[in-house]
Amino acid sequence: MMDFTHFDSEGRARMVDVSSKPVQKRIAVASGVIVVGGKVIAFLKAGLLKKGDPLSAARIAGIMAAKRTGSFIPLCHPLPLDQVGVDFRVEGDTIVIEAKAITTARTGVEMEALTAVSVAALTIYDMCKAVSKNMVIGEIRLVSKKKEGPE
Repeated sequence: MMDFTHFDSEGRARMVDVSSKPVQKRIAVASGVIVVGGKVIAFLKAGLLKKGDPLSAARIAGIMAAKRTGSFIPLCHPLPLDQVGVDFRVEGDTIVIEAKAITTARTGVEMEALTAVSVAALTIYDMCKAVSKNMVIGEIRLVSKKKEGPE
């Protein structure tokens, strides 16, 4: 049987013990897209969305979600976040979302970056659904992760 880190010898879920790992600066970048369509992009650029600016709301939602990642992903360690940033780029009828999370901790911060992207995309969907219900969220992925400091 393979040795899975999140299961004990009897196959029960467990939180990984990271107490012996060094505290290091850890950085993760994640990205995703939401295809919103030309009509939503036109409304966005003209400032005509009735709920307000979806990108501003999505940025705050992504940051807030990253801060709570350990609360809703069961085996994820709660981390002290040093910084979370969420940025957007409009490409045709698509909004590209990128999140960067930084912590100084014993374990990586990729789940926080991925959560920020996911919740930002859901927030955009929520704020734009009156204009279109054909939006598609996709391609959420880890772009990079690195650590700095003593090994």
